[in-house]
Amino acid sequence: MAEYADSDVLVSTDWVARHGGDANVRLVEVDVDTTAYETGHIAGAVDWGWQSDLNDPVRRDLIGKEDLEQLLGQSGIAPDTTVVLYGDNNNWFAAFALWILKIYGHKDARLMNGGRVKWEAEGRPLTEDIPHVAQTSYTAQDPDRALRVFQGDVQERLGNPNVGLVDVRSPQEFTGEILAPPGLPETAQRGGHIPGAANIPWATAVADDGTFKSPEELSAIYGGKGIVPDKEIVTYCRIGERSSHTWFVLKYLLGYPDVRNYDGSWTEWGSMIGVPIEK
Repeated sequence: MAEYADSDVLVSTDWVARHGGDANVRLVEVDVDTTAYETGHIAGAVDWGWQSDLNDPVRRDLIGKEDLEQLLGQSGIAPDTTVVLYGDNNNWFAAFALWILKIYGHKDARLMNGGRVKWEAEGRPLTEDIPHVAQTSYTAQDPDRALRVFQGDVQERLGNPNVGLVDVRSPQEFTGEILAPPGLPETAQRGGHIPGAANIPWATAVADDGTFKSPEELSAIYGGKGIVPDKEIVTYCRIGERSSHTWFVLKYLLGYPDVRNYDGSWTEWGSMIGVPIEK
């Protein structure tokens, strides 16, 4: 079996059990269910809320540079800290947080393969104790636009044979049958998908235990839908978290050289006047 293009961005649950308490490692839990951390988490992990900590509190945008610096500082993270992220739903928002860290230039950010579900399935311990961390001073880099696209960027790329659009939502969302998964409130005015997009649901990248599939399996999944490494790839979903998961797969596990996440995703595209939609 081949190795992932960058195997350093993944750590196993065994690795976390052995090294989660190391001085230069910080565990971070980021969940869809923002109450999950309180019910028990891996010892030493800090909690980031995807809405409260990773998004701007006023405008629709990612957390700004200064706020990110404050978040990392109060989490005990320095520029040379190994940040290991994990969460529920097979690391949806853990991948979203990693994408944001990479946008702001943090060098060593990794995912715990399998996320919270694998840790729990293995019967590993959880604690309700909140860790006490020593605050650091963190200086982030300016945002890297090569990892992110906006609505106008996507519209300019429509019909370009050198660009591959990946809609990672469910088939029912892709066709417009539903606007969002059950229980998730962020929706759009219209259903459907961006013209020309390939529907490759994010979950096709993971095995039953929540870990990522092999490089061979992943190459077949994406390559079979025309999502190949010699194209510029744009991933999107509903609000950008599931597409961050696929962005991670394509960029780090398969090594595609040009992968960008459109975090405005369907809630933006499906609500804008005059943009084309397919069903």
